[in-house]
Amino acid sequence: MALYEHVFLARQDLAQAQVDALAETATKIVQDMNGKVVKTETWGLRSLAYRIAKNRKAHYVMLEIDAPGDVVAELERQTQINEDVIRFMTVKVDAHEEGPTVMMRKSERSERGDRRGGRDRDDRGPRREREPSAEVEA
Repeated sequence: MALYEHVFLARQDLAQAQVDALAETATKIVQDMNGKVVKTETWGLRSLAYRIAKNRKAHYVMLEIDAPGDVVAELERQTQINEDVIRFMTVKVDAHEEGPTVMMRKSERSERGDRRGGRDRDDRGPRREREPSAEVEA
């Protein structure tokens, strides 16, 4: 069977429970057709680069799927019908990522307060003195 990553964006006005229900529905579609959902990640409510159907934000959910192509076609068909999903994309991959994806690692890093390469406010360095400006006599 082939490996896929399926990401969908749900409307911003949905509750987290409703988003989880959408992920469960997608999982059920895959499992009913003899596929397997390896991992489900909810990336949370994130800002969009541009407005989509009057939404400025969306709930992001990613499913790692191990299933034949016809299962993915059915999943995409069902996702396209759902009014709560504003965008989706399925990509065929060679191998699933071990551990959390980049999106999850990014949120963990921001929660811990890591600032790689960034300077603290108190670490501004020495203050430069301004050079006196030449006054123009009128």
